[in-house]
Amino acid sequence: MKKRSSYIPALHYHWLTRWYDPMMRWLFPESEINAGLIARAHIQSGQTVLDVGCGTGTLALLIKQAHPDVAVHGLDIDAEILRIAQRKAAQAGQNILWQQGTATCLPYPDQSVDHVVASLLLHHLVRQDKQHMLREAFRVLKPGGALHVADFGRPHDFSMGLISGFMRWFEEIHDNVLGLLPVFMTDAGFHPVETIVHYRTVAGTIALYRGVKPLI
Repeated sequence: MKKRSSYIPALHYHWLTRWYDPMMRWLFPESEINAGLIARAHIQSGQTVLDVGCGTGTLALLIKQAHPDVAVHGLDIDAEILRIAQRKAAQAGQNILWQQGTATCLPYPDQSVDHVVASLLLHHLVRQDKQHMLREAFRVLKPGGALHVADFGRPHDFSMGLISGFMRWFEEIHDNVLGLLPVFMTDAGFHPVETIVHYRTVAGTIALYRGVKPLI
């Protein structure tokens, strides 16, 4: 029997998973970031949205509530955190299609979704896995579809630079702080790639990026 790949839980330890939502609200302006991502995604009626690394489902649930006639899929490798997401969706009376899987090998057909969103996922991945995830997002997107990323980015002012200088040694944030996410998105085939907005947080700069899969 093939052994399942190991992974690091969202807060590094499984026993901390129950505190994921309160920690996210403390560390980041989560509501503002999620609202900004949804508003700038320009999701249309009847489209399909995939939230990769969906965690406890906060963003997927907000997308479904804002766009009830859109098919929303949420994928995460962590079965425990997916159970929390399922409970939240059930309590809200929202039908979201949850699936356990890895961001580097998305279990979805080629050209099957209109939008891929990834909020605070990429900094958990080593460089090679970041690049694999972005190529997988490109593969499953329809031509003209878009990837929307919220994650650590290049510091956009002095104070954020000081914080990022410390944070860059945690997890796999170093490439993000160097401003390489737009480069990796371009290398994966996205064009154009845009940095939409920056947010100040206690953990450093969070940036919203958008990359479009060309029609041809």
